[in-house]
Amino acid sequence: MPGAGRAIAGVAVVAVALALFLALRGNGSHPPAAAGAGLAGAGATPASGQAAPAGQADPLSGPAASYVTGRSGSVLAAVYDLATGQSWRLGHGPAQAEASVVKLDILEALLARQGGAALSPGDQSLSQSMIEDSDNDAATSLWDEAGGAAGIGAYNDSAGLTGTTPSACVTCAGFAWPGWGLTTTVPQDQLTLLKQLIEPGPRPLLSGAQRSYVLSLMENVASDQRWGVSGGVPAGVTVALKNGWLPLNDANTNWQINSVGWISGDGRDYLIAVFTTGNPAEQYGIDTIEALSARVWAAMR
Repeated sequence: MPGAGRAIAGVAVVAVALALFLALRGNGSHPPAAAGAGLAGAGATPASGQAAPAGQADPLSGPAASYVTGRSGSVLAAVYDLATGQSWRLGHGPAQAEASVVKLDILEALLARQGGAALSPGDQSLSQSMIEDSDNDAATSLWDEAGGAAGIGAYNDSAGLTGTTPSACVTCAGFAWPGWGLTTTVPQDQLTLLKQLIEPGPRPLLSGAQRSYVLSLMENVASDQRWGVSGGVPAGVTVALKNGWLPLNDANTNWQINSVGWISGDGRDYLIAVFTTGNPAEQYGIDTIEALSARVWAAMR
């Protein structure tokens, strides 16, 4: 979240490039993959009481679970396999602050209010800055335009989120950063938001063009923000992600570090969300997510 100032870009999405992207992806509910181009975490369990198919390893058990037990802070994670419909989760604990991951929710809620129509050029410029560069000012403008906490909450109810609470303040007493970053969530809810882009079901809340638009932004985040769930993923695999990073105290010794995204290619096709809090430093949280994500990638083959 504080990284909003790292790379601020106000350039709108180029119409020709977007048209080509949409032509390649089409408007289907499951866009094809592009070719080319802690301590709370002991033990993973299948979500919704589902048992994994015979012979399919739980990617959040074994090496992933063992790794997390040696890390400071609290780690919550969830994975959904688009090929089999199976999901898994790791860790137990309360909902965590979203930081800039909430920007994906803001954009989906804003698009849903459009009734299938494209955003105005001005809102496209703000959306690109918000997702690709994690610009906070752009996010505040679009948070308001999406209806604030009430509008985001209404969209989340429609999407089926059950563990997410939008922040009641944007300017919060005693907090230096925009308050929307204090929206709390659980990894399973973030998978639900990602499914609205990849596998929305028979009654999608967003049009095919809107879904492809969001993914195009997530696939083109600034180079210094391509960490997180991309850990261990080789070149040539589609990675669409949004990260969040936020110091929770003035001493910068308690960091919230999060990453969510879609990984598709080389025989894998899955959604993943990882939330970590209590990190003693920003890089420590990034390292935790990347190492965990690399283990998930290896297990999903």
